Amino acid sequence: MVNLFVFFFFFIIISFVNVPLSSSLEQDSHFLKRGLVQQKYLEITRPLPFANLTPSCTLPILTHDFENTMGLPPVSVNYAPPVKCSWNHVALQFNASCKGVQYDRIAAVWLDGVDLFRTSTAEPTVDGVFWSVTKDVTRYSSLLVKENISLSVMLENLVDDVYTGVYHVNVTFLYYDVDEMGVPLSSRTDHRKFGRGSLGLYDDHKRAAADLIMPVSGYGSEGFWFKIQSDSEWHGKSVMIPKNTYKAVMEIYVSFHGDDEFWYSNPPDSYIRANNLTSKRGHGAYREVLLNVDENMVGSVVPFPVIYPGGFNPLYWDPVVSIGAFDHPSYDVDLTPFLGVLLDGKSHFLWFKVVECLPFWLVDANLHLWIDKQCTGDCQVQAKIIDSGTPDFEMERSSSFDGLDGSYEVELKRKSEYRGWVKSSAGNLTTTVSRALEFNNKIKFHDKGNEKNVKQKVKEEIEISVVESERGIKISHTSLKRKYPLTITTKTTTKPPSKAENGTKLILSELENEWSEKKKLSEGDSSDSSSSSLKNGQKCKGWMDVQDNVVFQGEATTQQSYSYNGEAATSYSREITATNGRLINDTANYLHFASLSTM
Repeated sequence: MVNLFVFFFFFIIISFVNVPLSSSLEQDSHFLKRGLVQQKYLEITRPLPFANLTPSCTLPILTHDFENTMGLPPVSVNYAPPVKCSWNHVALQFNASCKGVQYDRIAAVWLDGVDLFRTSTAEPTVDGVFWSVTKDVTRYSSLLVKENISLSVMLENLVDDVYTGVYHVNVTFLYYDVDEMGVPLSSRTDHRKFGRGSLGLYDDHKRAAADLIMPVSGYGSEGFWFKIQSDSEWHGKSVMIPKNTYKAVMEIYVSFHGDDEFWYSNPPDSYIRANNLTSKRGHGAYREVLLNVDENMVGSVVPFPVIYPGGFNPLYWDPVVSIGAFDHPSYDVDLTPFLGVLLDGKSHFLWFKVVECLPFWLVDANLHLWIDKQCTGDCQVQAKIIDSGTPDFEMERSSSFDGLDGSYEVELKRKSEYRGWVKSSAGNLTTTVSRALEFNNKIKFHDKGNEKNVKQKVKEEIEISVVESERGIKISHTSLKRKYPLTITTKTTTKPPSKAENGTKLILSELENEWSEKKKLSEGDSSDSSSSSLKNGQKCKGWMDVQDNVVFQGEATTQQSYSYNGEAATSYSREITATNGRLINDTANYLHFASLSTM
């Protein structure tokens, strides 16, 4: 029997395509939720290592109601760090609420054009929903100390007689003065305190925060992201980096929308043509964001399949949203081996292309630069590419269809290794970046297309080693192993007339999505090392009765298991189960043996 809670809901299915491919493919479309129950939404992640401390100071910087903002530029306000505040860690807090009927929307926060935070909104109920996201933004400290710059927030929304939800947003910065003991290396900054007038104090070559961050993004009239409509487009920006740069890392943000919101489940164009379908959602199920410097590709990203709160079955994401929905991941590409090109005193065009994409993708990036403060005046850091190589690239596609039934598979393997040396006051160091990427996607259709199964696997291994060029002494070695398995099954059947009115369909679905990674960092001797591991997985199962594009009853269960083991003896795990919009289990364990204290 359906839980009575479910009867408070009914849904209107809104498809981003003109005509659904088939009954099962229709469920790949986006949903609009109408509900009556007030609810707090959340994304499961681990607490920040300094979350239990009281901030040294708090800066509420923006409060805005995003109503009819479609087609308008971002909302901007002036930013300056708080006066007389000692800090070395910063968190961005994004609070939002909404009442009524509304789509989920994509949003972003930029500081001086640098993308700090990419997020999507929850879909509201009549009584309202609310949520809060806190993100560690300490890595942007060199930007956060600046005055007279702008903070901008983009959230396009449309309000009329049907879509009544207005998104109320508050953005706040929280500044902490934290003893470094117990803070993971990935969160550490220079031990000196930040504040106004402290820009010249960076002289520690081992710190994590960059000295300078340059946005590789648009100009703000339509958001600072690049809106990429097809794989024939390329978007980027010309930059000239300081001549005393000794390290460079590109941080890439990406999200996918419209006809490509569910790119990992798109069939090939041949399937659409053979069945005389009019859907625009094709091009197969392979997408990759390429990063280029001038004429040369220097890196790529196959993004994690973030599912927005209206995706597939909205009952899944009530009140626990999918992995990354409230805090989209970003992806780092180490460009240090290419400083031999970037330090030639000329401007270079850094640009992006999304392979085989459909409208539309939102991509931008932040170029993090580390500066040799002891190299001033006419001094210039010397650099040279030793080996840019020719990346190995293999791709295979196969398909076999009989009408609406059959299968499609695409497999990709990419390997690359780049090496270059940089001579600065830290010495003559050679950096080698190697990467191996494996991508596999299988889509199967059964029962005249009414049953669809998607299985995708993404595996990536990245190694970055730094050695002293002359003697070959190891300075550091970093390894990252990452996996994104995804499985989705949808089944659509027409109920017999004795059990339902004409045209009623029963739609069943199951979904499993996971982010897992292992990191290891060693400095000098291999005994001096640190490591961390993360496994974050969701399993969803549910059904919906649909008639005339209205879901009038259904059930859904989402189970999530989160496990993190990190540096400073930090361990965090959480098990959570939500059924029909209610949390029925929520168990968390947090161990932090090293102490954190205010200075």
